[in-house]
Amino acid sequence: MTVYVIEDHPLMRDALTMLIHRVRPGLKVVPVPKMNVLETSVEKNGPPELFCLDLQLPDTLGLSGIHTIKAKYPDVSLAVVTSSDAGEFEERCLEAGADSFIEKSSNPNHIIQALKDLLISEEELAQEGAVPAHVPTKLSKRQKQLILMLDQGLSNRDIAEKLSISEHTVKVHFWRLFRRLGVNSRTQALHFARTNGWLGI
Repeated sequence: MTVYVIEDHPLMRDALTMLIHRVRPGLKVVPVPKMNVLETSVEKNGPPELFCLDLQLPDTLGLSGIHTIKAKYPDVSLAVVTSSDAGEFEERCLEAGADSFIEKSSNPNHIIQALKDLLISEEELAQEGAVPAHVPTKLSKRQKQLILMLDQGLSNRDIAEKLSISEHTVKVHFWRLFRRLGVNSRTQALHFARTNGWLGI
């Protein structure tokens, strides 16, 4: 699998590539300078595992890069890595479908942890339980969808079939959701959602 770094600044591309290799050495990282060459790059270099997207590209406007990626690759993880202010853009990016919002000015260790959450493997998923984090105020569209499916009592297999994705992808989505909520199980996640009035989302 391949990580695509969609960034027009060469130094930032190199820095992100270095951090990705610290998370998972040997992973193939492909630099993409503009949005209009992404599809060709994917065809040439193989299926994407993660997209790292700069919001301010020569051929994008606002959140258009997120919309373009999610329209073509709806179940591939997407990290927005940007110099834009989180207070202004984070919620909008998550609503548009991004899985993570990373400010370029963040501490490298923070960026590494955010990337690690998006690049977790099947083995790590089995070994590592959910680690309580801060209580979130924002969820991605996929996370909101998962909470509603939890409330419907759907199994991982049911969810995989409904979303046309693999069961492993469902497990990864749940792992990220549990980390975000600071819980360890589907039951706890559902209780958290009910307690906080999120089932109307």
